[in-house]
Amino acid sequence: MPRLLSRLILLFALVIAAPAAWSAQMWAKTTFEAAQAAGSPILVHVTAPWCPTCKAQKPTVDRLESTNPALKVFAVDFDSQKDALAFFGVKSQSTLISYRGKTEVARSTGVTDPAAITEMVVRASH
Repeated sequence: MPRLLSRLILLFALVIAAPAAWSAQMWAKTTFEAAQAAGSPILVHVTAPWCPTCKAQKPTVDRLESTNPALKVFAVDFDSQKDALAFFGVKSQSTLISYRGKTEVARSTGVTDPAAITEMVVRASH
């Protein structure tokens, strides 16, 4: 447990210090499944351009992606990607789902706290 806590603190520090310069790729089932098959840590962000909570989540998601090259981040547009919503069983925008390969390890809706979002990525990375 101390090892996980120290990694979480380090990752959180990197998130705070890093510029938000990267951007998630739009979700495509084949690309997502390839990332799963590779065993990559994955973060899915179900977002909508009109959603203030999604906008609040985005800087943290972008920082996590830019500080963790292994992390694959997929953006799902809540308004236009209904097939993805059904695939993930999502009913609301501002949903975040993390995977370690093919295993879902965390899911949240409406969470904007950088530490909580970072924890989701830490869980996917180990």
